Amino acid sequence: MWETIVADAAGESPLWAEAVLERDGRPIEPVFSVLAPPELALGIETIYEGYLVHYGSSRLFMPGDDDVALLLGDYLYAHGLVRVAETGNIAAVADLAELIALCAQARADSRAGDGVAWAATCASIGEGVLDGARATMRLNGDESHLLASASRIAGVERLERVLAAHAALVG
Repeated sequence: MWETIVADAAGESPLWAEAVLERDGRPIEPVFSVLAPPELALGIETIYEGYLVHYGSSRLFMPGDDDVALLLGDYLYAHGLVRVAETGNIAAVADLAELIALCAQARADSRAGDGVAWAATCASIGEGVLDGARATMRLNGDESHLLASASRIAGVERLERVLAAHAALVG
């Protein structure tokens, strides 16, 4: 999966090829895709890598400047959405687009909850069950409904693992 993300990005732009991190042999673990159907894993991790390029510590890339980081992150978002669309799961594409927008707003407002939003979305992707919970976070900054959904669907232990992995990457 990781080689595919890197190869596709590097093939799109020499700037992104220059941004590829040297691998030290340690395995890279998926974060939120483990909560979703396997056929969506590549798309989800591509989108998540874009999120990490924008807001955290990318597992695969280290862009040389903020402009390259912005463009690379946006490319990874778009390419991940294309990968998910290729599965035919249009509801999953809509959920991920909502997630990207919700997390961008949370970051712009310096609010918490991005990890919970990722977990809830991936755990219930394509089911159309998060509109109210997302609205509560978007309007009130209250991620408790997303947390409850993620806990119920993924289980508390799995949720804690993915949130800890996310926190290690975004700080």
